[in-house]
Amino acid sequence: MNHSIKTKKDRVHIEANPTPDRFQSLIFPSGFTKYDRYTSIYTRKEELTHFVEKNGRVALALLDNQVIIGFAVLDYPEETERWARLGGKIVMALKAVEVLREERNCGIARKLLFPLFSDVGLEEKIVYLTACSWTWDLEYSGLSLWGYRNMLIALYSGFGFIESGTNELNICLKPENIFMVRKGKNVVQKIQEKFKWLRFGVSI
Repeated sequence: MNHSIKTKKDRVHIEANPTPDRFQSLIFPSGFTKYDRYTSIYTRKEELTHFVEKNGRVALALLDNQVIIGFAVLDYPEETERWARLGGKIVMALKAVEVLREERNCGIARKLLFPLFSDVGLEEKIVYLTACSWTWDLEYSGLSLWGYRNMLIALYSGFGFIESGTNELNICLKPENIFMVRKGKNVVQKIQEKFKWLRFGVSI
């Protein structure tokens, strides 16, 4: 599902699930890098290519059909993570949603998520996300810590995510950190129950 949107300055093309070869002609700007109080989650296009190569899902926001100004990444958990214990490729993680600083506040993040979560295959899966405050660009946003948190919850809630409890260490380190879960409508109750316990490190 590919489409274009008009922002205040540019027309941005949203491209879902590009092939690995597609990345060869794309430009990854230096704006996805380290700032004094903020570092982009991924800083090289090779990292995004890697997700596609191993059957993850990626959506890109492109200027001139060539320059990456935003991305969203869905991928399966690593085998060493607790979430992989359900097996069967049932669980996926929303690992990143990022937009260049100068292109924010135009609705691009929401547009990136739309094609990913329009995939009917996700109705067979549980998708989770973690959002830790030390990864948030508070300085550029102008929002308070809790204002930024509320902004993220509003964004993800629009795609069926619900804030949930967990004892996952990184989430527990700060009270503002977020763990959210989206359960596909076709996920059977037995799997939902197993995931509920897995949130607290218990396998049943």
